[in-house]
Amino acid sequence: MIRFLFRFIGFWLLAGGFVALIVDGTRSIAASALVFTSTGDAWFALSPGSLEQAERSGRAGMPLVWNNAILPLLSLPAFVLLVVVGVMLMTLGRVRERSRFEVG
Repeated sequence: MIRFLFRFIGFWLLAGGFVALIVDGTRSIAASALVFTSTGDAWFALSPGSLEQAERSGRAGMPLVWNNAILPLLSLPAFVLLVVVGVMLMTLGRVRERSRFEVG
């Protein structure tokens, strides 16, 4: 059940990363320059209130983690983060092949 959930969420994150790549590609063609949407900008476009709440709680609770781990992730292009997390979840949820030499 957990493997299925990892694969399911990973698949949708990969699909979202592909869509973000297509959107960035379209914007790049229109602007005649490379244009990438950062993860923070994408999050702000989808739900500005939750981003502000996460920033407030992150700065108040663990400012070192917020500044050194979360902010660099928010500056990554959205498609990169979505694809990396999607691949990680798909890898965690993969069905392992049984070896023909395995006993039991």
